[in-house]
Amino acid sequence: MSDPRTPALDGIWLGLDLGTQSARCVAVDGTGRVLASAARPLTGRREGRRHEQDPEEWWSALAAACREALAGIDTRRVRGLAVDGTSGTILLADAHGTPLTPGLMYDDGRADTQTGAVNAAGGEVWQELGYRSMQPTWALPKLRWLLEQGKAPRGARLLHQADLVTWKLAGYQVPSDASHALKTGYHLVEECWPERVMDSLGVPGDLLPEVVRPGTVLGTVCAEAAEATGIPPGTAVVAGMTDGCAAQIGAGALAPGAWNSVLGTTLVLKGSSPHLVRDPAGVVYCHRGPGERWLPGGASSSGAGVLSQYFHGENLDVLTEQAAALGADAVAYPLVSTGGERFPFRAPEAEPFILGDVPTRPAAFHAYLLGLACLERLCFDYLDHLGAPVDGPLTLTGGGARNHYWCRLRADVLGRPVRLPEQAEGAVGMAVLAATSGGTGLEEAAAAMVRIAAEIEPSPARTARYTPVYLRFVDELTRRGWLDQAVAAHARRRAAP
Repeated sequence: MSDPRTPALDGIWLGLDLGTQSARCVAVDGTGRVLASAARPLTGRREGRRHEQDPEEWWSALAAACREALAGIDTRRVRGLAVDGTSGTILLADAHGTPLTPGLMYDDGRADTQTGAVNAAGGEVWQELGYRSMQPTWALPKLRWLLEQGKAPRGARLLHQADLVTWKLAGYQVPSDASHALKTGYHLVEECWPERVMDSLGVPGDLLPEVVRPGTVLGTVCAEAAEATGIPPGTAVVAGMTDGCAAQIGAGALAPGAWNSVLGTTLVLKGSSPHLVRDPAGVVYCHRGPGERWLPGGASSSGAGVLSQYFHGENLDVLTEQAAALGADAVAYPLVSTGGERFPFRAPEAEPFILGDVPTRPAAFHAYLLGLACLERLCFDYLDHLGAPVDGPLTLTGGGARNHYWCRLRADVLGRPVRLPEQAEGAVGMAVLAATSGGTGLEEAAAAMVRIAAEIEPSPARTARYTPVYLRFVDELTRRGWLDQAVAAHARRRAAP
């Protein structure tokens, strides 16, 4: 008899991922083995603050990716699927699910003038939910912009990016998930739309979808969708999450205090907490996950993008080898954005700097590697300062995690072990979430399906060596007025022997 707490070994689950550049489908078995995957490109239109995509292309590209991925596997084993999309991407559709507008993408910034009204109307609610204020790229300001443009005729429906796909899959409108609805103003604690806020903003109640928690079974794949995608009719459609949360699930960072650190162009941290983490500064906010878990996180403006900025065209493998041999103590603040910092502190005026001598290119390269590790440690000190649990397992993902020396340096600076998953993409995370449709818990599904490729233990000697460097980094951020004195003092206390 199979164990109901773990995914069935003979089952297959599908993860459907809508990114900025592609639509992807992966098929994963109960042990985490990726049986098949396929992707199709997506096109967009960018002009100034405008960034749009054709919602019908989301469906056609995803359907084609599904057909290719499923062509070589036994589809009778497919048990369920879940869909993730980009956070804050929305459109309006008619009562039949036909798009009335383009998809306004996650970074479309045309709702700048509407954001003030949104924060004035909902400021108390946003404060209660821990993120203090909305930004112009969030979904609710963009919805207000669409309404002011006259884009919502009678009977129109607001859809998040994943909602269009789940509607097509089921053949009728199914509820949205609370993760995608966060940036539309959904009240994650009371689990309802804040009617007073929406009324004051002129948002009709019948425009907004019903919302459920991620992991809820929404319906099953209808015959028409089965014909278009190759997914068997009757397959369970499970409420998904945004792409960042999907990647976190794919990394298995789900136990209380577990974190996934994604190092791409910028650094993004996503963790798991049994309680809502509120941040008075508004740089950390929480998604509501399946069950009783909350998923706090923050996105920095610093990250591996500095390497392409300052070392463009150079051989990074050779620089890494030379930098590792040096092991220097100079440290650089690895800010990528020209718009300042947003996590672990908010400082629009922040700019890069280097502490110490960097007489050679390898020395400068090492300073940026070390600076990112110091900033990452400050992120965890800040999260601990807010009361978020931070002492669980830590996984490292993203392009930066392919640099083994950098991973070891990060483990040494943090003074904690780090895990490197085999795969931590959002599509795999959605397959793991889909595997809960039969009653399996999410942590149990992740334990069975997320494979760890390596674990790196820190060197106590190197941790001791780099701690003074870290504190010098913290002192400089404080001296420049970017880092709050109370946060700096907390970091120093945590660093004390």
